Amino acid sequence: MAQQAYMTETDDNGGSGPEPRGVRLRRLIGTLFGRIGAGWRGDPRIWRRGLVLTGFALAFSLVMGLHSRIPNRYGNLGSLTETFLPWIGVFVPVLLVLALVRKSAIALIAVVLPAVVWLNLFGGLLVDRTGSGGDLTVATHNVNADNPDPAGTARDVAASEADVLALEELTAAAVPVYEKALAATYKYHSVQGTVGLWSRYPLSAVKPVDIKLGWTRAMRATVTAPQGQVAVYVAHLPSVRVKLQAGFTARQRDKSADALGEAIADEKLTRVVLLGDLNGTMNDRSLNAVTSQMRSTQGAAGSGFGFSWPASFPMARIDQIMVKGVEPVTSWTLPQTGSDHLPVAARVKVTTP
Repeated sequence: MAQQAYMTETDDNGGSGPEPRGVRLRRLIGTLFGRIGAGWRGDPRIWRRGLVLTGFALAFSLVMGLHSRIPNRYGNLGSLTETFLPWIGVFVPVLLVLALVRKSAIALIAVVLPAVVWLNLFGGLLVDRTGSGGDLTVATHNVNADNPDPAGTARDVAASEADVLALEELTAAAVPVYEKALAATYKYHSVQGTVGLWSRYPLSAVKPVDIKLGWTRAMRATVTAPQGQVAVYVAHLPSVRVKLQAGFTARQRDKSADALGEAIADEKLTRVVLLGDLNGTMNDRSLNAVTSQMRSTQGAAGSGFGFSWPASFPMARIDQIMVKGVEPVTSWTLPQTGSDHLPVAARVKVTTP
């Protein structure tokens, strides 16, 4: 019989068998880093190369860690940075790869800093904080004035089984379409200007909210749910624009946010829910009049960032559900409709102590 020209792996008991996958992976990683170390060992330039990469790592760390110090005086640069702040983290793995390719020890060490800062700011959003239970489901959707299929959009959002549904960017021509499509699901509704509220439960004390625009893009209503009365605000703050010469133009949005914050602060009911397109994220300091007194359901009880805009490739959560006096239980985004925004929904517990 021919002698075998190979040897088999043996297990701890002396028998032959395949090498466990975990052992192979550790061996591969060890070999990889061994080769990297061998390539770097004895190279005195590893501490001199990569100074530019190190500079970028430190700059990203400063931008994230001191974003509140970036002035809005010039083109609202601070608010623009805060709107897309989570995306700075994308550069961390890029810097890591470049540091390895460049064989720069100092750059590798420097990359740790922006990674730590990013995790400190947003690491909590990577954890699934969703819960179960709750007694009221709410949803909001900027339906887009140019939506080619308002009836289909209405059916899509109604399928979320929300008890209370807010719609923004309603046109006069589209309102009857939404009213007809939602009539079977929601017994009560009110439209004020370009925003509307549909509810399974009675509405009262309905009124427009003046957010200093000259026309109505915000409203307030009392929803009498089985668990008690809840003040529900619907708002569509003015849009912002990024212009080459003017920067991040948000002055009217900021003014409206202040007015909305004042209205909510003056609310007599202790349970308050805000639904709407705020054209800004929770990180944007210009929304402090609102965000300082309310909790984001996504931040408190969501999974991930919950980006809602643009619908084709969401990069920011500008559609918000915020609460005070009620407990967020879970928060999520809904499937894409005919709008350029994704709908967002949350379930909350009204019967809090």
